[in-house]
Amino acid sequence: MAPVPPGIRFLASFNRDQWYRAFTFALTFLLYTSFHLSRKPISIVKSELHKNCSHVTEAPTESSSSRQPALHPELDCSWKPFDRNNYKQLLGAMDYSFLCAYAIGMYLSGIIGERLPIRLYLTVGMLTSGLFTCLFGMGYIYDIHSLGFYIFVQVANGLVQTTGWPSVVTCIGNWFGKGRRGLIMGLWNSHTSVGNILGSLIAGYYVSSNWGLSFIVPGVIIAAMGVVCFLFLIEHPHDLKIASTQNSAPSNQKLHKSWNGVNGHKDLYLQYKPGAKAQSWDTELLLGQESIGVCVPVQQVVVVKSEAEPSAISFMGALRIPGVVEFSLCLLFAKLVSYTFLFWLPLYITKAAHLDAKKAGDLSTLFDVGGIVGGILAGVISDKMGKRATTCAVMLLLAAPTLYGFSMMSQFGLGPTIGMLLVCGGLVNGPYALITTAVSADLGTHKSLKGNARALSTVTAIIDGTGSVGAAAGPLLAGLLSARGWDQVFYMLMTADFLALLLLLRLVMKELRSHRNRPGVAVELKEH
Repeated sequence: MAPVPPGIRFLASFNRDQWYRAFTFALTFLLYTSFHLSRKPISIVKSELHKNCSHVTEAPTESSSSRQPALHPELDCSWKPFDRNNYKQLLGAMDYSFLCAYAIGMYLSGIIGERLPIRLYLTVGMLTSGLFTCLFGMGYIYDIHSLGFYIFVQVANGLVQTTGWPSVVTCIGNWFGKGRRGLIMGLWNSHTSVGNILGSLIAGYYVSSNWGLSFIVPGVIIAAMGVVCFLFLIEHPHDLKIASTQNSAPSNQKLHKSWNGVNGHKDLYLQYKPGAKAQSWDTELLLGQESIGVCVPVQQVVVVKSEAEPSAISFMGALRIPGVVEFSLCLLFAKLVSYTFLFWLPLYITKAAHLDAKKAGDLSTLFDVGGIVGGILAGVISDKMGKRATTCAVMLLLAAPTLYGFSMMSQFGLGPTIGMLLVCGGLVNGPYALITTAVSADLGTHKSLKGNARALSTVTAIIDGTGSVGAAAGPLLAGLLSARGWDQVFYMLMTADFLALLLLLRLVMKELRSHRNRPGVAVELKEH
């Protein structure tokens, strides 16, 4: 008999649960990649909405020996209404409308998501997000020049996109425990940068010829992924147990309900009796999305639903979890920096390096590549050290001087610019990635919750919702400050970076004290 190939032996070593875990990891990765893919086009298209193609003529001045160019904005080939002198403020208002709606909706999204089936909630969000993303692109096809139209589309899209993050983090948190969570979440969170890169490439391909397709194509992609989500997403490992129990139930067995007291709580039991016709198995077994089915072969009993099942956590209850407030406020400033780069980096490169929109978009993807590496490194280091807050603080401390160096990009050559984009992307996105994934999952499964896993969606929404307030403010401030010069924007980013660092100092000191005698052991924040 021929020997079994090593690759087959490796694949055979995985059990069914491991296969489903890997499948859920890959599927949720692709789902949220499509979310970021659909957000990126606006930053690429900005330089097309206001193009550097004004006609220039020579106008005489007081000195006959000198002449200066005179711009004729009425002859500009930009897209109305972004052809005005205040175009940066108008573009900033579009960013702000999306991100402000996203921030407000995020606080509600987690609470709603805990009370609805995640698969359906996420599917509806992705389909409607695809619709509104395509609507923005339709503005080009139907020659729409109303600022109100674009603002409305951005607000609507911001609201429906809030369905994404709490849902996928809850899913991945259900499937993966705390062991090596930083590494797993760091790898998984690279979907943010992968989506930004793909969004930049797709939008850049169409931006010069038909910028409407820069939105329509990503809109179709996220809608298609919504259908995939509906067909294949498995929310929790318990869902597999329920499905296997349902499939293995003999068709000639009758179900009898009985109540029994276990540990002071009443549980509903279904007993099988051979020889009778099965009745209403689906309705009785699946009494709700959160129902738990446990098959006991010896006693032939299935626990369907317990009256003592933990209820969804309240907003104030989530805030009382130790560390939630500090990390939420830190993320506010960290996400301010990250999203300012997300929405304004291509335009800055266009102005500073004098490149066209496509080349600037391609070059900006290096920032996202650095973000992938930074997120993974942050996860690995925090796992090894057991210090999430300290890892974030060190990266924030290093990011500030890097931001100052990045502000001098126009004075560099291509080589140093590429290196600066990679380093800056890693240091800016590392803390952001760690807080929104591993830290959120840690806090959402904190021991003070006593096993109530339903808190994860609300905790994630609070942390990311607070961060989204900063994400809304950053691009808006960048639009206002850039009119005075891009150096003002970078001073704002460095200030935000230092504030994020200051907000973590209490947790950093707690980690250092806790690990003085127990290095490498994860810190469990205590209630206060």
